[in-house]
Amino acid sequence: MEKICSYETLFAVSGNCSEEEYVAIKEKFVTLVNENATDVTVNEWGKRRLAYPINYVTEGYYVLLNFKSEPSFPHELTRVFGITEGVIRNMTLAVEAKAEKTETAEEVAVEETVEVEETTEA
Repeated sequence: MEKICSYETLFAVSGNCSEEEYVAIKEKFVTLVNENATDVTVNEWGKRRLAYPINYVTEGYYVLLNFKSEPSFPHELTRVFGITEGVIRNMTLAVEAKAEKTETAEEVAVEETVEVEETTEA
């Protein structure tokens, strides 16, 4: 069994698709991820203007998926994105767990200060 990793996938569906086509494509990928991963969260960004035209398309529907799976699944997901008509861009990233916060500089500075007792010579 392979190690479980966290991933984040963002994909854009062509703005030239109808609302029904967009929902069908989104549901296809949400279902695929739910079948092969755990801890799935879906964040729909909606229809937005693209930074630059892609094949003369200027708007797209954006969807962000966060999930945990084996490392082999994102490769399959990317392959399916590539053969699905209507998906104009996709990106999947491995998300590293955030390291626990270590002592801040202030806490270290406080610990390093040494109290010096004043002595008076009589």
